[in-house]
Amino acid sequence: MTAKKKNTKDDDEAILNEESPVPNEDAKIENDGNNSPPKISTAKTAENTHLRKIVESNYMEYASYVIKDRAIPDINDGLKPVQRRILWSLRRVDDGRFNKVANIVGHCMQFHPHGDQSIYGSLVVLANTEYFIEKQGNFGNIFTGDQASAARYIECRLTELAKETLFNTDITEFTESYDGRNKEPVYLPAKIPSVLMLGHEGIAPGMTTRIFPHNFGELLEAQIAILKNEPFKLYPDFLQAGIMDVSDYQDGAGKITLRAKIDIDGRNLVIREIPATTTTESLIASIEKAANANKIKIASINDFTAGKVEIEIIPQRGYDPEKALNALYAYTDCSVTVSSNILVINENRPEIMTVTQVLRHCTERLVEYLRRELEIETGKLKERLHEKTLAQIFIENRIYKRIEECESYELVISEVRKGLEKFKKLFIRNLTVEDIEKLLAIPIKRISLFDINKNKQDIDDIVRAIQEAEKNLKRIKNFTIKYISGLIDKFAKRFGRKTKIESFERIDVKQVALNNIKVGWDRKNCLVGTDIKNDETITCNEYDRILCVEKSGKYKLVAIPGKLFVDKLFYLCKHDKNTVFNILYKDKTTGAYYAKRTVISKFITDKEYGVCPPSCSLQLFNTKQGSIYECIFEPAPRQKHKSIILDFEQQPMRTPKSKGVKLTNKKITDFKFIGTAEPQDEKSEPVQGGTNNDESAKIAKPQPSPSPALADAAPPAIQPAPAPAKPAKIAKEKTKSEKRQKDSKKNDDDDWGVSQPDLGF
Repeated sequence: MTAKKKNTKDDDEAILNEESPVPNEDAKIENDGNNSPPKISTAKTAENTHLRKIVESNYMEYASYVIKDRAIPDINDGLKPVQRRILWSLRRVDDGRFNKVANIVGHCMQFHPHGDQSIYGSLVVLANTEYFIEKQGNFGNIFTGDQASAARYIECRLTELAKETLFNTDITEFTESYDGRNKEPVYLPAKIPSVLMLGHEGIAPGMTTRIFPHNFGELLEAQIAILKNEPFKLYPDFLQAGIMDVSDYQDGAGKITLRAKIDIDGRNLVIREIPATTTTESLIASIEKAANANKIKIASINDFTAGKVEIEIIPQRGYDPEKALNALYAYTDCSVTVSSNILVINENRPEIMTVTQVLRHCTERLVEYLRRELEIETGKLKERLHEKTLAQIFIENRIYKRIEECESYELVISEVRKGLEKFKKLFIRNLTVEDIEKLLAIPIKRISLFDINKNKQDIDDIVRAIQEAEKNLKRIKNFTIKYISGLIDKFAKRFGRKTKIESFERIDVKQVALNNIKVGWDRKNCLVGTDIKNDETITCNEYDRILCVEKSGKYKLVAIPGKLFVDKLFYLCKHDKNTVFNILYKDKTTGAYYAKRTVISKFITDKEYGVCPPSCSLQLFNTKQGSIYECIFEPAPRQKHKSIILDFEQQPMRTPKSKGVKLTNKKITDFKFIGTAEPQDEKSEPVQGGTNNDESAKIAKPQPSPSPALADAAPPAIQPAPAPAKPAKIAKEKTKSEKRQKDSKKNDDDDWGVSQPDLGF
C-alpha cells in the first residue's frame, strides 16, 4: 500500500473553488424565454476532475488496505493480519510459561499499527477458539456474552498444537513491519487448514466474509481423503454445540439452520444448548419479544446458566409444551438460518471459494511445506555428514601436525588443504575455506579424546536419516498422510464434534400461531377489521386471510385489516384452503338454479374472483358437508311437486369459476334444512347475509359477477318432495345448534368464523 498524501491548505482551497465554480469574465447568461432558470455557459469550461481523482485514489487505497490487511483472512494460514501478529508475538516471547496478555498486546504493537484495543479484542476471540492459545483467567463466556477481564489480569501462551503446526522460520517469508524496525511473517506456514478450523467473519468495503468453523479431526480426515482421491463431506461445528440442519449448506456456498437444544421437562421447557450466533441474553430477549407480541404464551423465564447453558421456560397454564416448543423455533432465535460466504485472500486478491476448494488448496500447501522441510532437513544432514567426515579424516590422519611449522595463516590453510586432497573421494561436497577454519577450530581436548567408533556410528546414523528423508521426498504423498494421521492421533480427541447434525422438519408458522386476533364485522356500515368492536367476530392469527363473498358471487381474500370497507357481504369467514364450500346460485336471466361444491385453494390477496357466472346471485353458501335442504317452490296451478330435495354430498366438485349443475327452473321461495347424510365434526359457521329464521333462509337478490368457465359434471341426485329419500341420520335443528354453540365456547382457538344465523346445522 502506498502512503496517503495530506492535502495542503492551498490544495483544499483549489478543490473548493473547483467544486463551486462561478462565472468568469467570458461567461454569458442565457435565457430561453420561458420560466426556466437562466443557464450559464462558459467559453472555457474545465471539468472538475481533481477532486474525483483524489476521492477515487484515496478510497481505493483505503478499500484495498481494509480488504487485505484488516478484515479478510489469508487462505494460506487462515489468519487475519492482527491474529498473525499476535501469534508471532507469542512465539517470540515463548518460554513455556504464561505471559500477561497486556505484555503480549504491548509486544504486538511493534507489528500492528492500530492500537491496543483491537489487539486485545482479537486475542480474546482467538483464545476462545481453544486451538492456538492456552488461557489462564477470565476470557469471557461465549454462552452468555460476558466480557473478558482486563488485559492485566489474564494470561496466555501458545498451545502445543500451535507450536507444532504454525511455525518454521526456515520456510517462512518475512517482510518489514509498518515502521521498518522489525520483521514479521507475510503468512505463517500453517500445516493445518486453520481458515476452516477457526471460522471468520469480516466486513470490508463492497464485500463481506462469513466462514463457519469446522471440526479439527474431520478436516484432517478430509485432507487424507483428498490425498487418496476419495470423496468426502464437511459440515460446520460450533463450540456452542446445538443442533444443525446442513441440507442446504452447498459446500459452503449455501446456508445452515441452527437450533437450540430444548428438553421438555414435565410442562416446562429447558434450553440446554444455544445456536452459535446467539447468547443466552439475546436468546431470552427474543423470547420475551415474541411473548410481548402475543406469539407465544410464556408465564416466566429463568436463566440458570453458569458453566453450562440452562434456561427454564414455563408456558402458561393450558398451553401445550409441544406447541410452545414449535412456537419457540418459529418465532424466536431458538432457530436461526445463517448464510455462508467463504471470501479469502488468495494471491493478494479477494476470492470467493467453496469448502472443497479451500481444503484442496491447504492440502497442496501442506505437501509443499513438508517437501521443503524435508529438503532443508536433507541439506542439513548432508552438511553434518560432511563435517563429521572431514573431522575424522583430519584427526585420524593427523593432518593437524602439518601446520606446526607454518609461519602464516595462509600457509596453514594451504597445508591443511593439501593434506585433505588425497581423501577427496570421501568428501560429500567440495572443500571450502570455511570447512578448513572449522577443522582448525577443533580444540586439542577433542582431538585427544576423539572416539573413532562413536564418530563412525554418528556418520551411519546420519546416512540412514538422509536415506529416510530422500525416501519420503520420493513418496511425499504417503509421507503427508502419515504426518496428518500423527496429528489426528495426537490432537483430535481434544476437539471432538459438538454440534449435532439433524434434518429438521419445516415448522408451519400458521399451525403454531396463536388465534388471538379478533376481527369484527359491522354489517350496517360494511366494515371489517380488528378495530371494529362488534359482537360478530372471527378469531384469527396473523397469517390468516379473510374470505369476503358478495351476494353477486364476487369474492376476494384480504389480509387481516385494521378497518376495511367491504360493501354488502353475503358471507364472511377465515380462509382455509382445504374447506369445501356448498354453493347454490340463481341465474337472473333464465331463473334457473345451479348447485356445486368447490374449494378455494389458490388466490392472490386483494384480487377479485367469482364463484358463479355474471348476472347471478347466491342463494346458499356454506361449509356444512353432507347437508340436505328441501327447496320449496313458489305455488303455481297444476303443480305436481311443491319442493325438491338438494343433497350437497351428491353435487360435483368444481373449480370456483366453473358453472354448477342445473337443479331446477322453478322459482324457489324458501330453503328448509333437513339434516346431514353423514354427520362430521363441525366448524363454527360463518355469517351468511340475508334474513333468516330457525327453519329457512330467504333468497338474496341477484347481482352481476365475473363470467366463470364451464366444467362438465355428472347430473345431481334430485328427488321430488312427496317421496323424499331421507338420509340415514337426521340431526335435529335444536340439538345441532346447541352443540355448535357449546363447542364454540369450549375452544376459541378452533373458532373458524362468525357464527351465521341458525339454519339448523
